[in-house]
Amino acid sequence: MLLDHQISIVAAADTWHQSLAQAIRDPDELIDLLGLPDECRAAARRAARLFTVMVPRSYLNRIRPGDPADPLLLQVLPLGAEEIETPGFVADPVGDRAARRAPGLLHKYAGRALLIATGACAVHCRYCFRRQYPYHAEPHRLDDWEPAFEVIASDASLHEIILSGGDPLMLTDGRLSEICERIGTIPHVSRLRIHSRLPIVLPERVTGTLLATLAQARPTCILVVHANHPHELEGDCGDALRRLVRGGIAVLNQSVLLKGINDSVVTLAALCEGLVDLGVMPYYLHQLDRVGGAAHFEVSEKTGRNLMRALRRRLPGYAVPRYVREIAGEDHKTPLEIFP
Repeated sequence: MLLDHQISIVAAADTWHQSLAQAIRDPDELIDLLGLPDECRAAARRAARLFTVMVPRSYLNRIRPGDPADPLLLQVLPLGAEEIETPGFVADPVGDRAARRAPGLLHKYAGRALLIATGACAVHCRYCFRRQYPYHAEPHRLDDWEPAFEVIASDASLHEIILSGGDPLMLTDGRLSEICERIGTIPHVSRLRIHSRLPIVLPERVTGTLLATLAQARPTCILVVHANHPHELEGDCGDALRRLVRGGIAVLNQSVLLKGINDSVVTLAALCEGLVDLGVMPYYLHQLDRVGGAAHFEVSEKTGRNLMRALRRRLPGYAVPRYVREIAGEDHKTPLEIFP
């Protein structure tokens, strides 16, 4: 029986790696598989040279074939609009580089610091605020993280460490466990927060080993996932989120307000209710970070405030996320909703 259990763990680990290996990396293949119009090709090829394509097949299966306006497709399909230089849209919109205290370590907020755990992602969201981040300059081996761990250990004001990227769940279970254990040796760190899109776009990543790693971590583990539209929660994604919640993991969601994707009260309400029904708490609705190549996704703050007021009329308070913007150099997220 023990051997059978070990084989099932290995098989589960292999499944998500195999799924990742089968992800779509070519804009023409994405267009062909979804039966999109040929006129999409030229712009998609050009934009993909600026920021490459990456779409797991699980996510692909939730996109409506033949619909260039599908809200999930718009998050991953390169568009000609990405080539347009727009004033105010820059390479580092949230001030990451100025906040770097050690290789891989960003410190912006009191009590919290962020580790760039990896530059790899399972999906390349076209609005990604780190699409131009210099990941090559960050640590790649566990030993390379020691300067960052030493800074954390020397600063008793740090009570929470955030693993981000890229996507930290792109790490193997073994490497993730090593990082969790190393952080767990620092007495004043009581919380470990992991930001990941993988449970949404590559649900196979939620393995039994991952659940055990998160549940057993000495700092209390909080997982923040990233879904923008209720269709993202369908099928195997919903199953993965239920497994996380039933495994005792606190799971929150953050979304980005995106033009043509979730800028309607009907869509946002359905997303929030869908998350709550799965046991996931809506956490943040972010105003778009103004990264170069993403201007076509921006929704005005006035529209965002109107949407939030409409959400509060429709939903219980616990189902309503906080509407915020990150401003480079500020020591906290800036709330955008103005209450009457």
